[in-house]
Amino acid sequence: MAIAHTNWDNLRLFLMVVRAGSAQEAARRLEVDHSTVTRRLHKLEKELGAQLFERTPAGLVLTQTGHRLLEHAEQMENAMVRVSEDIGGERHALTGQVRLGATEGFGSFFLAQHLGEFTARHPGIEVELLIVPRFINLSQREADLAVNIERPQASGQVCSKLCDYRLRLYASRDYLARHPPIARPADLQGHRFVGYVEELVFSNALRYFAEAVPQAHTALRSTSVVAQYQWACAGQGLAVLPCFMAAHQPQLVPVLADVIDVQRTFWVAAPANRRNLARVRAVWDFLRDTVERHRQLLMGGGGA
Repeated sequence: MAIAHTNWDNLRLFLMVVRAGSAQEAARRLEVDHSTVTRRLHKLEKELGAQLFERTPAGLVLTQTGHRLLEHAEQMENAMVRVSEDIGGERHALTGQVRLGATEGFGSFFLAQHLGEFTARHPGIEVELLIVPRFINLSQREADLAVNIERPQASGQVCSKLCDYRLRLYASRDYLARHPPIARPADLQGHRFVGYVEELVFSNALRYFAEAVPQAHTALRSTSVVAQYQWACAGQGLAVLPCFMAAHQPQLVPVLADVIDVQRTFWVAAPANRRNLARVRAVWDFLRDTVERHRQLLMGGGGA
């Protein structure tokens, strides 16, 4: 590939198409005509003397050469950002876009309510919160940094323990009023539970019931902890939930809190070549500060 004299704007367009998933979506985000995007892609391929995409009925698919260019273009992008931050100082450093990945519960019930504070503090930074019931693939650039429930093992990442958090067994007040009282573990016999679809959990850290209530029969199961939370709120059964989630709903009360006590850990990670970007550092530091300020909530001390 003859990349030395390639127009950088066309390389940025290439990155946008790859990340958007299609030329049409890239055109929408750039607010230009679809024909403009396809014309510039063709020009880039002509400049490089190589085909970058296979045009298929399902859309654009990167060729082997396209994958190689993607790696180089991202390295160039990172270098350009670092130069801007170094030369421009703080006046330019805290601008741009940061995508933060998180699991469902933490993203929806904790991060979502606090990130507005971050953007108010740093109006030049746009934050995208990617919430999915799985691990975020940082190596594929799904996000700039991510909060996970396991310590990432992949190379090329900077990782740090973010915080511990506690889970307890919860039931709604309505459920408890309609069923026999629970004063000791033996009283759990015959009660309804809601939980994960065991064979589809993406981490062993989510196998709470084996640790908390070994004999529990889960009548309702979902891959989503948010669905489990909603079932528990609706009085459909007992659920093992993070305390920071249950704190949002006064209808939920802990059951056998002095006996059933599960603890897990959140980890924060970022690709090594993006961790030191000022805007990524700002989000990283904000996460650490925020969990420290709300440690009591995360450990089941109350207060949403």
